Amino acid sequence: MLSGELIPAKEKNSRRLMVMLHGLGDSLEGYRWLPQALDLPWLNFLLVNAPDEYFGGYSWFDYPDNLAPGILRSRKMVSDLLDSLRAENFPPDQITLGGFSQGCLMTIDVGLRYPHRLAGLVGISGWVFEIENLLQELAPGAKQQRLLATHGHFDAVIPFAPVRGQIQKLQAAGLNVEWHEFPKAHTIHGVEEISVIREFVRAGYPVVGK
Repeated sequence: MLSGELIPAKEKNSRRLMVMLHGLGDSLEGYRWLPQALDLPWLNFLLVNAPDEYFGGYSWFDYPDNLAPGILRSRKMVSDLLDSLRAENFPPDQITLGGFSQGCLMTIDVGLRYPHRLAGLVGISGWVFEIENLLQELAPGAKQQRLLATHGHFDAVIPFAPVRGQIQKLQAAGLNVEWHEFPKAHTIHGVEEISVIREFVRAGYPVVGK
């Protein structure tokens, strides 16, 4: 079972939720700033720790070698988390799943396979694991699933060009992918990128205000 912390929305009784998955060596502590930055008072946040300890933080899978066992294990754990949230009255279509780097990979990996359509997927500075397998294993409603993918031209950890190629392949397969490039390294690009993420998340909940 994954550990996490729920940061409640300012708007009482809201069931709208963003689940955030961190990157390698980080933890939920690294995303406590996100609710204030996105400034969506009707949105709850669930910040989640990956399952494996890694130099004072956590990881979702071994990197850079032998990725598959950890990804497959974490895929089930994140899917189980979404199922548990459904049981706690957070409907899938009210959940945005997001992640950075390793968390981005897990967001895409799980979100496009998950049998219930989510409000949106937000993948920041990550990549797609075994893209051919993913395209063979898409959920029935995956082509209706909203996905935002962002990446930096100067990312020295996960190079830009191969990721852009993967996104183009997802788009060519008919997936609903919104792609944004930024002049950034392996990080979140300040106000400009936050603004793109905020608008994408907000658009997943069309009945609420700005």
